Amino acid sequence: SEWRHPLHHEWHSSFADQSSIAVVHSFGKSIMRVKRDDNSADRRTSKNRDNELRGFSLIELLLVIAIILIIAAIAIPNLIQARISANEAAAASSVRTITTAAVIYSTTYANGYPSGLPTLGPPAGAQATCDNADLIDPILTTPPFQKSGYTYAYIGSSPVTVAGGCSAPGYQAYLVTAVPMIAGFTGNQSFCSEEPGVIHYNTTGAVIASAGACVALPTLQ
Repeated sequence: SEWRHPLHHEWHSSFADQSSIAVVHSFGKSIMRVKRDDNSADRRTSKNRDNELRGFSLIELLLVIAIILIIAAIAIPNLIQARISANEAAAASSVRTITTAAVIYSTTYANGYPSGLPTLGPPAGAQATCDNADLIDPILTTPPFQKSGYTYAYIGSSPVTVAGGCSAPGYQAYLVTAVPMIAGFTGNQSFCSEEPGVIHYNTTGAVIASAGACVALPTLQ
């Protein structure tokens, strides 16, 4: 067998041991690096999950509420005013409808102007009569005589002789009024008319008590 110097054997063994140690050390560092990377990834994932679950902060909620209140403050008054305008237009139209129906009633039944709003409503049977002429919307002829935010009233004066087929006398004159149910909310103006069929309005929305007070008000064009 080949002879080797003892020192050569020891050097070779020592070099092999050092190489093994270096490999193990390098592998250990790699494992530690991988573990640190895994820990960092876990921390980032956990942080993202916490952010997702956190929801809105108090400041964010207050900002959203403030924006909603600003929009509401702008939109609600406009909506209320639009509704008031629509109600007022409907009230003036209904007053005109009642005055037109009153004239038709007077010429049809020769009993003067109707004794009240129910006289202009639909009959119990199929045929219109002097007592139920079926000339206008039943909502206007049924108590409490309210429609589109307004309350309607009809007052007759100077009764006539009862015509044949009629159970109650009509009138020589009348006053019909429309007053907002809630002034400033369902309407701002009140309306009235008497026998000529001209519509007047009161900008205060107050009740119009007489034909004289009605005629003194501005005329609706």
